Amino acid sequence: MKGCSVIEVLVQISRHHSESFEQGRSSAYNRIGGARVNNKLRVAIVGSTGYGGVELIRFFQNHPQVEITSVISSSSSGESIADGFPHLTDVIRRPLDGVDPAEIASRADLVFTATPSGVSAKLVPSLLEAGLKVIDLSGDFRLKDGSVYEQWYKHPAPSAELLEKAVYGMAEVYGDEVKGKDFISNPGCYPTATLLGLIPAVEAGWIDPSTIIIDAKSGVSGAGRGTSLTNHYAEMNENFKAYKLNKHQHIPEIEQVLGNITGSLVTVTFTTQLVPMTRGIMSTMYAKLTGEHSDQEIVDLYRKYYENRPFVRVREPGIWPSTKEVSGSNYCDIGFSVDPRTGRLTIISVIDNLVKGASGQAIQNMNLMMGWEENLGLNMTPVYP
Repeated sequence: MKGCSVIEVLVQISRHHSESFEQGRSSAYNRIGGARVNNKLRVAIVGSTGYGGVELIRFFQNHPQVEITSVISSSSSGESIADGFPHLTDVIRRPLDGVDPAEIASRADLVFTATPSGVSAKLVPSLLEAGLKVIDLSGDFRLKDGSVYEQWYKHPAPSAELLEKAVYGMAEVYGDEVKGKDFISNPGCYPTATLLGLIPAVEAGWIDPSTIIIDAKSGVSGAGRGTSLTNHYAEMNENFKAYKLNKHQHIPEIEQVLGNITGSLVTVTFTTQLVPMTRGIMSTMYAKLTGEHSDQEIVDLYRKYYENRPFVRVREPGIWPSTKEVSGSNYCDIGFSVDPRTGRLTIISVIDNLVKGASGQAIQNMNLMMGWEENLGLNMTPVYP
């Protein structure tokens, strides 16, 4: 800038910053375009305006290998996602797309379907036929028996071929089966907290599966964003209520996994309750021990089982987890207490229902599918207090 006046220098600096801003803004738009950027995995999110879809968007801002190329909502096509979720202002600038499998296939390599049950069963076949990888967050493909699905979900079952094809994506248990696959069924929120708490003891034969009782409590975000008496403030504030006693659709999912582990039919008593908080699940499980074991022996068993899994944290004897300690994260924290008077084991397992119970676990499965580190993009410290 030799020979330039001070004003000319300032003008050139201003022009340089303006060009840099435009390039950055263009890059931001490309993040939600259809073109491949830096050879990153292009992902689309169907059901972007639900809590699970919004959490996927939040986590993907920190994932180094992913570009969101389409955010999809059947009810809000053409609108800005920031209209309904102002915290996403300037994060997603592209308008919401409608549900068009051909268009999705032109923009994405992998699709997350965060839809209500009954919707994915109709949509997923066309996505797979288009050559897309799919991670389904609904309950449509978790149960291998179509008649059981219809009994509990009250929707027509997907084809037997697709039910067989879907890999149940509980990474801590079935991680090797997830690797390299193109269709994953993400576990439910209650089953995630419950099964991670039960499986090591069941597999070791340390508890009697026929004696399992599960008392599970969830924040109201598990009911979704739609307004109803279930999650209305005046109904839930200073309240605590049970729902779907012995009829919750996650019962057969829990029994299916435990049955696969034991090789025999397992039935459980499962009670679900809503508590007046936004996020979190606490699943408290009780079962009869088959032998004498101390708290420390239980802790050692679980730490050995989960020693190579980054998102399960096993507490020391006498220290039990709370939902606040995992909020906003992909962690599952587990604690124990052996009651020598009754010969029973109490297990407490906590997760964030929107993260480890939904979006975070889905991203964990994506990482395994793609051969990446399991915790890539998920190393977020829980939000506290």
